[in-house]
Amino acid sequence: MKHVLRRVAYALLFAAAGAVAQDYPSRPVTVIVPFSAGSASDVMARIVLERMSASVGQRFVVENRPAAGGNVGTAAVAKAAPDGYTIVMTASGPLAANRTLFPNLGYDTEKDFEPISLYASLHNIVVVNTKLPITSLAEFVDYVRKNPGTPYGSVGNGSSQHLAGAYFEQLVGAKMTHVPYRVTAQLQADLASGQVPVSFQLMPNVVGPIRSGQVRPLAVAADKRLGALPDVPTAAEAGVKGFESAAWFAFLAPRGTPRPIVDKLNREIAAAMAEPAVRARFGELGAEPLATSPEELARHIAAESAKWRAIITKGGITVDP
Repeated sequence: MKHVLRRVAYALLFAAAGAVAQDYPSRPVTVIVPFSAGSASDVMARIVLERMSASVGQRFVVENRPAAGGNVGTAAVAKAAPDGYTIVMTASGPLAANRTLFPNLGYDTEKDFEPISLYASLHNIVVVNTKLPITSLAEFVDYVRKNPGTPYGSVGNGSSQHLAGAYFEQLVGAKMTHVPYRVTAQLQADLASGQVPVSFQLMPNVVGPIRSGQVRPLAVAADKRLGALPDVPTAAEAGVKGFESAAWFAFLAPRGTPRPIVDKLNREIAAAMAEPAVRARFGELGAEPLATSPEELARHIAAESAKWRAIITKGGITVDP
């Protein structure tokens, strides 16, 4: 009898959750973006959410909470009500690398969230100032091996650019000097002028200097060429196998959010990422549009966490206190 009652209870709960999802969302949904307004991650999130708002007939309202490398805003959603009306658009830093870089995130990536979907990635690009007489990745590898301490710039300790540079050093057996910047615009200016000759940049940060001929892209840290840079080889094609590095972006909900709501959000994200207009706008940013199942996202987070834990530990990388 107890087993029968338990099955009945589960059936009633599932039916109730399904009914809730059918009406969801019945009011605006708050989407925490733990990065600055106007940043590439913020811009991409708004493109997707604009399409989703039109599809479901309710607004997805962005609330920017930038601090501590994305940890603060991400932690806020871990503590939110699991009703589908507060979700987070966060990234590889808060979900993977920061697990090793920070002693206390204020959340557990694997226990405090319901994964919804990956939706984009921005691959790192090896770029050099055109004042350097380097036109290929092979020449660059030879150059940094012969010139220990060659400086490379990033937007800060523990950033995607910093970690990509450290990973590259480990793969090619070179020792470079990391130069962290607090202001992205200053890094862009110094890279364009040659003050700092090298970076492992993300496309939105370097598209202008590439088009103006101030910097030269040598390779992309991806398994395939970027549509925005079709003539630039992958690192593997250029001779550095295994060098794949990207900032990636995903939507998650607080743990306990009903699965039918998670599934509905997942379908809406997939539909948005299949929209030609959305894909075109992502292409302009040099971003790869993606859509995954919740389970695929969970596996991706686990794999990326392990990968960057090993790289960060080997490199002795720390963040500013």
